[in-house]
Formats: sequence, structure tokens, C-alpha cells
Amino acid sequence: MGAQKTARDEEFRAFAGSAWSRLLRTAYLLAGERYGAEDLVQQSLERAYVAWGRVRAADDPHAYVRRILINEHARRFRRRLTEHLVHDVPDRPAPAGDDPDDRAVLLTALGALPPRQRQAVVLRYWEDLSEAQTAVAMGCSVGTVKSQAAKGLAKLRAASSLNGMTSAGGGR
Repeated sequence: MGAQKTARDEEFRAFAGSAWSRLLRTAYLLAGERYGAEDLVQQSLERAYVAWGRVRAADDPHAYVRRILINEHARRFRRRLTEHLVHDVPDRPAPAGDDPDDRAVLLTALGALPPRQRQAVVLRYWEDLSEAQTAVAMGCSVGTVKSQAAKGLAKLRAASSLNGMTSAGGGR
């Protein structure tokens, strides 16, 4: 039993290490600040560790843990915690020619979206998930993803603060 538990722990440790930065980026964009995002990822990985047998048997363990992360974020939102986006998205290098001021304005506008619209926009356009993958991650239908993403992008495009930017909210 001891060797089996050690092997299980090592397998989970390797998974958590490889998934940390990607989960942190998603959590940051959902939660709005780095420390809350780190807490969210830690809580999600704690839940994943407890259910590691089911997680590792899943077709896509990362998608399973991302779903845990989204559920954890939803639980926090139900408790009405205030979220504020700060302007240092972790572990995501700025593209060449990216203006830090444009990024700050975009993050502020993203932070103003309702949580479900923000989830849809972040998962579809930042994490580059398909509509079906986003629906699974959010626990809703593909139609809801399309609707929430479209509404979120419309709000981003309509934001007066984004009007001066070269490209706001890119569409698909």
C-alpha cells in the first residue's frame, strides 16, 4: 500500500506541476486577482487530489481539473466575493507589439463582465477552447456558451474604454 500511495502521490505531483501555470492563468482571469487565483488553483488541486483516481481515469485530466476550478469559482461567486482584475496576467507573455496600456484597459473591461459571460469569453478566446469544450467546462449547453460569449464580446466591443484600441475582443 505504501509504495502504491507514493506512486500515486508522485503521479499527482507531476500533473499538478505541469498544470499549475495554465490553471493559474484561467483562475486569474476568472477571479480577477493573483492571490485569489492562487487560492482557487490550490483548492481545485486539493479536490483533484482527493478524487485523483477519477481524475486520472478521465479522457482529459486537465479538463476535469479545469471544471473543478470553474465550480470552485462559482461557489465563491455565490458567496458574493468582490472581484477586481489587476493588470499583471500571470505566466502569459505579451505578444509582440502588445501595448501594456491596451492590455490594462481590456482587463478592466473584462472585469466588468458578469461572471458567466467572463467565463465564456475567457475559456473560448483566451484559453482557445471549442464551444463544446467550453460547454463541458462551464456545465452548460453549447447554445448557452454561444449566447454568453456573444453577449460578453458585444459588451467588450461597446465599452467606451476600448474604442481607441486597435482590436477589441476579437471574434470568431
